[in-house]
Amino acid sequence: MLSPSAEKLPSSISLSPDEIEKGTSLWKDAWLRLKKNHLALFGGIFILIFFTLCVLGPFFLGEEYRIQRTNLGATSPSLDHWLGTDILGRDMFARILYGGRISLAVGLSATFVSLTIGVTYGAISGFFGGKTDAFMMRLVDILYALPFTIFVILLMVFFGQNIILLFVAIGAVEWLTMARIVRGQILSLRKQEFIEAAHSLGLGTPRIIFRHMIPNILGPVIVYTTLTIPAVMLLEAFLSFLGLGVQAPMSSLGSLIKDGADKMEEFSWLLIFPGFAFALTLFSLNFLGDGLRDALDVRASKD
Repeated sequence: MLSPSAEKLPSSISLSPDEIEKGTSLWKDAWLRLKKNHLALFGGIFILIFFTLCVLGPFFLGEEYRIQRTNLGATSPSLDHWLGTDILGRDMFARILYGGRISLAVGLSATFVSLTIGVTYGAISGFFGGKTDAFMMRLVDILYALPFTIFVILLMVFFGQNIILLFVAIGAVEWLTMARIVRGQILSLRKQEFIEAAHSLGLGTPRIIFRHMIPNILGPVIVYTTLTIPAVMLLEAFLSFLGLGVQAPMSSLGSLIKDGADKMEEFSWLLIFPGFAFALTLFSLNFLGDGLRDALDVRASKD
């Protein structure tokens, strides 16, 4: 016989769909927070539009970026040439799109090299810890002390000014901070229960690192990647400004700014338009990186 208190309990509990709280993933929460950041959205939209124009624009404009009209010379913006022409009569709009393609290619490729080296190095250092970690991090400290800009310049001087070498040279000096970030994240994961479970199951070290640990630190890696791209583009622009970056007939935003700076007193638009495009690209990438950092911050999701 049931007790009076038990008789009062409902035999079954039913909730309406509206009363059931649906769970959300970390990535969905991050997207919801990112949408509230207007500067980050602006940065993302601008980068998407500019990237699309740089990739597809030269296909529609053909060889317009290199066609010389010496009889035309440098002309100010008009209906025929929206952003004017340079001293050789080449259309500046086409050259900015082509230069943007090269600058973005350098930024993305060098960042990929930096990402590959930094994530692998930092993950191995943090996973093994102890003397291995101490030795690897001291090596990073030594490399930090080297003047990397001079190192890249020396590479370009000794091995030639090749665009592929430019990708590798810049990427090879931008991985140190990434390695430190990844190493710190891996150290915090080493003693987690799911890693100890992976050890107890006899999983190999490479599988634990690349299948279980690195996927759990993608948030900080993605954030720093978006902040590395503008730093790489800025370094490439500096090298191009010194005449050590992309060489003619190719052009990047950095080389266009250099050419414009030489003629800025006579033809100001040669500096203003590529400089504005480059500055807006860097600002947008930094806005997007800051927005992603705030959106992927796990502590912020608990507020």
